[in-house]
Amino acid sequence: MLGLIQRVSSASVTINNQVNGEIDQGILLLLGIQKEDNQSKADQLLKKVLSYRIFSDADGKMNLSASDIGGGLLVVSQFTLAANTSKGLRPGFSNAAPPDHAKALYDYFLAQAKSSHCAAVESGIFGADMQVNLCNDGPVTFMLST
Repeated sequence: MLGLIQRVSSASVTINNQVNGEIDQGILLLLGIQKEDNQSKADQLLKKVLSYRIFSDADGKMNLSASDIGGGLLVVSQFTLAANTSKGLRPGFSNAAPPDHAKALYDYFLAQAKSSHCAAVESGIFGADMQVNLCNDGPVTFMLST
């Protein structure tokens, strides 16, 4: 399971000109699900995302997590993260999970996030054409995987 996290001062996802989810300070997570991913990997990635220390403490050091600061979490499915880009000029998606498997894990990930994170958890819609707006704070961006 792949997660591209961005520390944001705000972020939103719009579908058909309607805002579907938005957060203030927190993490925008672009979530890529691969063939071999399962609920255990989803749990591991969620724990890492919520505990990853990317927010500044009083001394200006990245020592605080989204959970520590009560930051929001905006989760957007992004199958293109699973692309193989090692050959040629066109990405291959053979590593990406099939849509039914990926949607089930995406829904599971969201349910777990909502039950374990006391701050706002928002999302896009799996498989939808989405426009993501964000103000990347820093910029701070990390690729996480399980």
